Amino acid sequence: MKYFVDEHSIVRKIWGEADTVLFIFAGAAAEFALNKAVDWLYFTGKLPADPLDRLFSTVTYAHKILFATYDNANAAIDQITAIHKQVETSRGSQIPDWAYRDVLFMLIDYSIRSYELLKRKLTVEEKTEVYNVFYKVGMRMGLKDLPADYEGWITRRLGHLQQNLEFGALTHDLFKQYLKHLGYFRYWLMKNVQALVVPPVVKDLLHLKSTNGFSCVLSGYKSSGTLKINHFLRDALLPAAYRSKIRALNKLD
Repeated sequence: MKYFVDEHSIVRKIWGEADTVLFIFAGAAAEFALNKAVDWLYFTGKLPADPLDRLFSTVTYAHKILFATYDNANAAIDQITAIHKQVETSRGSQIPDWAYRDVLFMLIDYSIRSYELLKRKLTVEEKTEVYNVFYKVGMRMGLKDLPADYEGWITRRLGHLQQNLEFGALTHDLFKQYLKHLGYFRYWLMKNVQALVVPPVVKDLLHLKSTNGFSCVLSGYKSSGTLKINHFLRDALLPAAYRSKIRALNKLD
């Protein structure tokens, strides 16, 4: 049986642990709020109504693709493309090409950053493998002007961060919705995770700072696998309604 991602790929190790995926989710939640095309996510009303579910669905789709057979993964990618086309038709305009690339670039970057924050540094070969897997996703979606390799992506990613992000009214509103749906404690956890995982430009625009107390939390979190309490800590990051979804992301337990 042919899989979209090799069973021994570092990408499966990254996305096979729910705690790493949650850090990817947190980083994407921060950067989504700053993206100049965030108004597209507001167009259907789903994002402000339930931002956690909308953003979690993006991560869940990516997870599904990375562990699917080749044919099933392509079918899932085609479904994503079709959904976006429907939104474009409803609004009467096209989502900018750079906005599509931004989302793909986020998944690449936060895959690497989250794994390195929680586990270990990746080699250049492993980072290249991460890029190549998501490059296949982008090509299947018909995205234009993708970098040919990981080295090219590094330069383009920096350019996107400088050109396509801004703190606007929708940024402020989206973080208000995060607070509403998470509650104060989980909101505090999320912002501390974001402060550690996002690139400097995102951290500066959002004025994110990691508190000293959270450093102790993270140290405990990273060692919790040996203490057998990692499930408890993982469940603390998102509301109870998401617990089954979080556990479903874990492929390595």
